[in-house]
Amino acid sequence: MTSEIIQFHDLHPTQADFEREVLTGLRDRPRGIPPKFFYDRRGSELFDAITETPEYYVTRAEIEILQARADEIARLVGTGGLLLEPGGGSCAKVRVLLEGLEPCAYVPMDISRKHLRMAAEQVAADFPWLEVHAAHTDFTRRMEVPPTAPEGPRVAFFPGSSIGNFHPEHAVDFIAAVADLVGPGGHFLVGVDLRKEKTLLDAAYNDAQGITAAFNLNLLERMNRELGADFELPAWRHQAGYNEAEGRVEMHLVSTRKQRVTVAGDVFDFEEGETIHTENSYKYGLDEFDGLARRAGMEPVGVWTDQRGLFSVHLLQNMALDET
Repeated sequence: MTSEIIQFHDLHPTQADFEREVLTGLRDRPRGIPPKFFYDRRGSELFDAITETPEYYVTRAEIEILQARADEIARLVGTGGLLLEPGGGSCAKVRVLLEGLEPCAYVPMDISRKHLRMAAEQVAADFPWLEVHAAHTDFTRRMEVPPTAPEGPRVAFFPGSSIGNFHPEHAVDFIAAVADLVGPGGHFLVGVDLRKEKTLLDAAYNDAQGITAAFNLNLLERMNRELGADFELPAWRHQAGYNEAEGRVEMHLVSTRKQRVTVAGDVFDFEEGETIHTENSYKYGLDEFDGLARRAGMEPVGVWTDQRGLFSVHLLQNMALDET
């Protein structure tokens, strides 16, 4: 039969959620805004462009792994399951897995409504045998399988370096939430960026074309548009670099002068050099990440790296017994 999105499930974060979290983050010291709010439509388009830059090795390394190991992953996971993708975004990498896993349905979940709809519709058109059930949701707050999705063994797919956006303790919580989502016997296939030299990491988050800078600054444009803010973009600059002590790349927006900004009616004063912390991207060793997974109640059952040893893909399984 011809595939279609059977239902587009709007479990979306509301405008009030965006406003509340932005205001809370700007009142904090140090100031910060969660990276999930990068992903309006423009932000999602810019991130897709980042993945094409020469400096950003993550996407190429991960696709190399998935292409080389797709058959092995399918043997370990099995076919015919329900494939879930929190943060589905452009749904690009999952395409490498679909033919081998032959899932009974695919459920992308993403915070960017328009980007998700377009990507899910394209997957449905390109794989006419596949049921696609898209969920517009903030997966950091709510992961829920749409009621229209069929039953089957569950596999969650979380590619890229998105797991690195969580503080390690919160990463444990997220992995535990995925374990609950997939249930006993379910699997979690997750991309994990590896520790490496600072020069390579710094370059990946400061591409020569300035696309990552535009992606970071787009958060201010989004606040101007959606929250009635009055950020003057020329008064801010992008800053990113590897913090070796913390084991993470940090991304900030830096105020280039003393200034006052209004956001949703609230007034905020910034000193020259003061920053808004917009993203962390933690890097891990293989054993280090396996330790986090076990703390979350999932057992590592497979791990693969690209030929240069830059990136890894881990397969975890929920070994809990089904008590039903």
